Amino acid sequence: MDKQIVFLIDDQRKSYAKQIIDQAPNDYVCEIKEKTRTLEQNAFQWPYLQGFSEQMQWPVNGEMTWLSKEEWKDILTAAFEKETSPRLAAGFDGGIVMLGRRTSKYGKKQFAGWMEWLIAVAALKGIEPVFKNGAMWRIEELAESAVED
Repeated sequence: MDKQIVFLIDDQRKSYAKQIIDQAPNDYVCEIKEKTRTLEQNAFQWPYLQGFSEQMQWPVNGEMTWLSKEEWKDILTAAFEKETSPRLAAGFDGGIVMLGRRTSKYGKKQFAGWMEWLIAVAALKGIEPVFKNGAMWRIEELAESAVED
């Protein structure tokens, strides 16, 4: 039996999922979880992270440094998660590496909370989002898609 994914969007799909479970061999696994964030939601965070990378320095190794948007994502997602249980790994040649969080693992509701928090922090720090090619996205539409479904 191959891996099967069923989106539980109506009673017919739920019945189909039950049939698959009944037909599954022993020792198989069934996982039911919230749908993860959409690609549109993912795209919504990057103008804000780019804004941080272009408009704010951060202390690294005791010096104020310009960071990439990916590095800002590591710092900000850790702060969003209250920096609890940080994942620290030994560096290959010594030192310490903090492992970043993965917003791709966030459910849609948690991602909406992340975006609300990110926008608020950006506003508090005076950070403006940076849109590629100067194009303004339809922020309201993207924000709404973050909390729908």
